[in-house]
Amino acid sequence: MSNVVSEKPTSISEVEAHHTKHDPIQDVVEKVDYDRSGAIDAENIEHQMSVLQAVRAYPAASWWAFVMSATIIMESYCVFLMGNFIATKKFAENYGKFNVEKDKWYITAPWQSAFQCGGPVGAFIGVFLAGPITSWIGYRWATIGGLMFLNGFIFVFYFGNSLGVLLLSQLLEGIPWGIFIANAPAYCSEIVPLRLRAPATQMLQMFWAIGSIIVGGITYHYQSMDNDKAYRVPIALQWMFPTPLAILLFLAPESPWWLVRKGRLAEAEKSVIRLGRRSANDNPSDSVAMMRRTIELEKTEKKPNLIELWKGTDRYRTLIVCGVYAAQNLTGNLIANQAVYFFQQAGMSDQTAFALGLITSALQWIMVMLSWVLTTYLGRRTIYVWGSFINCAFLVALGIAGSINGGKPATQATASLGLIVSVLFCLGPAPASWVIIGETSSIRLRPLTTGVGRGAYYAVNIPCIFLSSYMLNPDQGNLGGKCGYVWAGTAFVCTVMAWIWIPEMKHRSYREIDILFKRRVQARKWKRTVVDINDDE
Repeated sequence: MSNVVSEKPTSISEVEAHHTKHDPIQDVVEKVDYDRSGAIDAENIEHQMSVLQAVRAYPAASWWAFVMSATIIMESYCVFLMGNFIATKKFAENYGKFNVEKDKWYITAPWQSAFQCGGPVGAFIGVFLAGPITSWIGYRWATIGGLMFLNGFIFVFYFGNSLGVLLLSQLLEGIPWGIFIANAPAYCSEIVPLRLRAPATQMLQMFWAIGSIIVGGITYHYQSMDNDKAYRVPIALQWMFPTPLAILLFLAPESPWWLVRKGRLAEAEKSVIRLGRRSANDNPSDSVAMMRRTIELEKTEKKPNLIELWKGTDRYRTLIVCGVYAAQNLTGNLIANQAVYFFQQAGMSDQTAFALGLITSALQWIMVMLSWVLTTYLGRRTIYVWGSFINCAFLVALGIAGSINGGKPATQATASLGLIVSVLFCLGPAPASWVIIGETSSIRLRPLTTGVGRGAYYAVNIPCIFLSSYMLNPDQGNLGGKCGYVWAGTAFVCTVMAWIWIPEMKHRSYREIDILFKRRVQARKWKRTVVDINDDE
């Protein structure tokens, strides 16, 4: 198929001037010519790079992916903070009820669920705002705006003195989280070369683990205090993140893929130059041509919109992103998010439960580091499917341990298996899912797809939080380790669906991914299917 349309503007300056004059905030929809040989050269160079060569050639891209990934700390920090507050004695005394049988204060199951659902409800709103806002003003400015709003919403959380106000603060804070989580995987996957897409997007899981480590250390120190500082100080420490990150993102380059979609090709070239060493950018116009070639494959006469996500092969791509996001709640993640409370319900003392929570977070961080190597060399599909299957086995073992009334040994076994499930989740399905999410959607629809996908995550997350709180709460299900049976069942369903529908995208350029989806190649056959460098379809 020929991509040459001779009557269209062909030079970078002509194309940019044409579209800046007419419609600067919309994606360019008409087809234009590009340097096809340069596009092929740029793609071949990316294929031939090793991981270490890519890091050396594009250190700035790695750094800016690191910075954007750090925005997920805000959601991670607050999610784990609310989970730990439920287990904090002073917080329970001020806002909970007294359990006569166990002689201790506790937060009731409805309020437990409400606190942990407030943020996800806000984030559900945020992810649907992220798509159109990002398509309009870009990844950088959308994220910077979210960081500034978050600074203000933390005031509501800090000064809140009732359950209702605390819940409202979580809902408000969740809106910027939605913007961060929708933009970060897309931005990271777009600014790095092919070989770095896996580690760049997996940094999101690394920062999720870092957020939990920070919360674990802070709450471990403050939870024993017999005054409001036990929970006020951890809330206030949220302010240490947004402003420094906003300053760094102000200095960051915009995604060159986003700029190409807008027809701002000269700016895209400058962005490419900023992302790599001078030696790696002898021909930045070739990189831009490669982007234009891929985007040409996706163009229609319509502007990107939510309806397009559910048409043709984009429906399959959207369902993969939604399914992978939603499955994070069904394969052991909620045990990790409520680790301290889980350990308490398994029979551990408060001090031991908080210590185990901190150890779990540290081990999760180590597992994410290891997953960089596994996902890069073994592949996304392999790690995701087999990691989920292994998690199923340990969840069943957790249920068995929770069913045995064996005193201290059974308690220790339950706590140990809960820790193993939480840690293994960060070795297999969790980090691999971020890579799959970042690579699956088409470039043209990526801001919308990641937003809708994360919306699916929250749509499943919210009822799962209620279910998890009900299962663990002593005045409700009081299942303890037996909740492993429930999560093993949901995890097994997700594993089977992943084996059927998730393709292997390791070492594939975005052009190749587009072509394989258009050819409707079965997921299990992607690894063996060859796409010629000259194919345009």
